[in-house]
Amino acid sequence: MAVEPAATRPTPPGYGIIYNWDGAPHDYSEYPQSLEQFLDKTYAPIEDTQVGALCWCMGIHEATWPSERLDVVGDSVGRRYDSVRTMRHVESIRAFFARGADPYGALVARGRELGVQVLASVRMNDNHFWDLRPADLSTANQSELTALRKEHPEWLLGLEQAPGWCSTSWNMAVPEVREHILQLVVEACQQAEWDGVELDWQRHAFHLPADDAYRLRYTLTDLMRAIRAATAAIAAERGRPFYVAVRVATTFESCRRIGYDIEAWVRDGLCDIVIAGGNSGTDPGAEVERFVELCKPAGVCFYGGFDTDGRQQARRLRPHRSWRVDWFRGLAHDCLDRGADGVYVFNWHGHRDTHRPLLTTMGSQETLRGLDKVYTALHRSVGPKTGGRVDAERDDRIYGEVPVDLQRTLSGDGPTFHITVSDDAMADGAELERAELQIEVAHLSTQDEVAVTLDGEALGPPRIRDAAAEDPEDPSDVSENGWLIWPLEQVARGVCEVRVRLLERDPRIGVPLRIEQVEIYLQYRH
Repeated sequence: MAVEPAATRPTPPGYGIIYNWDGAPHDYSEYPQSLEQFLDKTYAPIEDTQVGALCWCMGIHEATWPSERLDVVGDSVGRRYDSVRTMRHVESIRAFFARGADPYGALVARGRELGVQVLASVRMNDNHFWDLRPADLSTANQSELTALRKEHPEWLLGLEQAPGWCSTSWNMAVPEVREHILQLVVEACQQAEWDGVELDWQRHAFHLPADDAYRLRYTLTDLMRAIRAATAAIAAERGRPFYVAVRVATTFESCRRIGYDIEAWVRDGLCDIVIAGGNSGTDPGAEVERFVELCKPAGVCFYGGFDTDGRQQARRLRPHRSWRVDWFRGLAHDCLDRGADGVYVFNWHGHRDTHRPLLTTMGSQETLRGLDKVYTALHRSVGPKTGGRVDAERDDRIYGEVPVDLQRTLSGDGPTFHITVSDDAMADGAELERAELQIEVAHLSTQDEVAVTLDGEALGPPRIRDAAAEDPEDPSDVSENGWLIWPLEQVARGVCEVRVRLLERDPRIGVPLRIEQVEIYLQYRH
């Protein structure tokens, strides 16, 4: 396929924040949802914010539009649903078209009024079948479980080449599967005057047999080439750009493991926007500089992607909802400071005010200046090895430094943690009210002793705080974990190195100390 040179391809505008709505507003109103309800629910979190682009999920496996070649939402279960919510969602979609409405055209038109570009979003291989296995499909009755998947279990990854919960995912090495996905993407792109399409490869990121994914990466590139040819034809017909965004893993190593030849996709002009995001929750470990170095010369934009914050839950010294805002502000500021064109948010369901403190500030460094932030060492959160989503985090946060057990060593040394602080309070003219290094230690006893250095300088004895003692709802003064706190007179911009050494362990405790969180908290005077 001939690809337009980077110098002549139009570059997408700066969006600030890209907001992915995965279709949830369809069930936010009683059936039948009106067009105005649909638009109001969709744009409520976005209006008057820094969101410059909306990605709208066009379904998972069934078409959310009248299709002659694909199953339409509701077909897989004969329009008999296992919940009222699902009925509202699916039947409201079908009702729009039954009464001659154009929901996606209206979605784009409202975006134009608000100055927001709208892209169709297609999940390339979503798997919400959880407990189903390929052998179960012939008799299963579940929403989105299409006849095509039931009829061709040989086209699926299977239990030998994927974790059990996603063993029913399509095997993209199969030509017929790629033809099917291409049909889904092309039809989705034809449903409105979209500004482009997002190919969401990360929901979920299991596409090729695990043992062969790197070697078979050319098959995913084959699909990318076919989609690019189709979108180029749409752009030529309309006489204006039709952008292709791809959401991939946050590190080049994970991209290789999964089968994304991101270097080829950028080099060969197969995409206009690259978004780095986790497969399961937010992955703050994006190799931003490497992505920018790859994308910028090719005229491709790069966005750092944020998902939910559930993987970062901890019993901290202040409410998680407050910590969450400061954490995402720190992540956004760091991402932009390292060269990203903007940030992307996924699974941020909400109404008008749910995420407004973030969606009105995290789109630029200017609006983040002087706001409280949390910077952290990368947390490698991995779920249990049993249950419904084993290995969902397999390719996320692969360079995580915490949590880690604090073991006795022959040299007397210990683990090192890195926290990137992109604020420069002195240069910004902002005034810090408080700066602290905060380390959460699990199984902490009063007889334990550790030594901590920051950038090679030994820190004195910490103040020890216990979240239980500061929780008015908890009758206890102590809990299993303690927080070691050091006030910092100043925090230099750049990578802070924290080293922890075990000096003494309470001999009565049979489990090791574990460093759970390492964070720097910046609080400004407002």
